[in-house]
Amino acid sequence: MKLLIKRLDPRAEIPARATAGSAGLDLRALLDNPITIPPGGRVTVPTGIAIGLPDNNYVGLVYARSGLAVKHGIALSNGVGVIDSDYTGEIKIGLVNLSDTKYTINPGERIAQLVISPVIPAQPVEVEELDSTERGSGGFGSTGRI
Repeated sequence: MKLLIKRLDPRAEIPARATAGSAGLDLRALLDNPITIPPGGRVTVPTGIAIGLPDNNYVGLVYARSGLAVKHGIALSNGVGVIDSDYTGEIKIGLVNLSDTKYTINPGERIAQLVISPVIPAQPVEVEELDSTERGSGGFGSTGRI
């Protein structure tokens, strides 16, 4: 599948996989100067790129980079970013600092990863009852496995 990339700023880096086995394309910060995220703080970081998905059978999903999350407590402020097939504006990354130490994002730093996934269009159908299952309505921890 070809993913169309539009560079909105000549300094923007085209997303790339770190290895042949990487599922995600690394997204980089397009910054003039470093940005420091204080503990508990949030920032929005531009990437300087926009994407064109082939059609509405695909979605772009933006995930946190595990290294930033585990080592520094930097996560996406919205959990997972969703880029709909009809959105062609700049990809901006909302980050939150969950640690008790400030963290500085440097220009060009890898800040998130973009995964392209198929979409299965759901057609909601209201029903009076759902089929019974072994688990039923049991929530977290209800299966006895953690």
